[in-house]
Amino acid sequence: MTEPALEVIGLCRAYGTVRAVDDVTFALRTGGSLGIVGASGSGKTTTARVVVGLEGADAGRVVVRGRERGGRARGRAARLARAREVQMVFQDPYLSLDPRVSVDAALRETLRLHFPRADPSRRVAELLDQVGLGTRAAGALPRQLSGGQRQRVAIARALAVEPAVLVLDEAVAALDVSVQAQILNLLADIRAQTGTSYLFITHDLGVVRCVTDDIVVMHQGRIVESGGTADVLASPQHPYTQLLLDSVPRPGWDPRAIATARRTR
Repeated sequence: MTEPALEVIGLCRAYGTVRAVDDVTFALRTGGSLGIVGASGSGKTTTARVVVGLEGADAGRVVVRGRERGGRARGRAARLARAREVQMVFQDPYLSLDPRVSVDAALRETLRLHFPRADPSRRVAELLDQVGLGTRAAGALPRQLSGGQRQRVAIARALAVEPAVLVLDEAVAALDVSVQAQILNLLADIRAQTGTSYLFITHDLGVVRCVTDDIVVMHQGRIVESGGTADVLASPQHPYTQLLLDSVPRPGWDPRAIATARRTR
């Protein structure tokens, strides 16, 4: 079998007496797409931040392409190599982009940092084309772009370093529904073209249904259910997973009953 792109083994992270992540274990296959779902406070974003390296773990292991991401990388070259392994796309693209820097300059800066000997011009054009932005957008500042265009820039910047794993933390939550669909289709196309593995962090079951192969359901820092996305959503085995499915608006939906159920779980 192909070695997983990402393995998370026994991950734990606490803040004081609160165990935000409690013995979390999962694997993301190479070229696959795994969704981590749960309500706010479930621990899914903390898990993502530890995977990326924005936070440290109290216990457990994160392994990318067979190499453990343990301890602090020593030296500039080691830090850059680690950064290239896993990249993250955040929920709000405007906050993740420098408002003073054009699209072209942002991509060139990333490429020069990681590949200083290569001419970035051709690669910038390739990245803009890959995310569905023409050269016309290259000179634009973030404020001159729509929300969907800004997220495309953020995706292009993350892909510039050719990561093994792309972590998408609520990456379409701030976008209009029609734009969400465009970005999700774009991500599906990019995965098919590049083989990049995706880790989706989301509360939206519609997103995971569309773009993930496997799913992990988190509640109060722990994994309560996992498996193939279609199987878990069609036949949930844990009451919390069923509660998440019941929370999706539909005819006859009773938000008060759902709110009461959430408080008792």
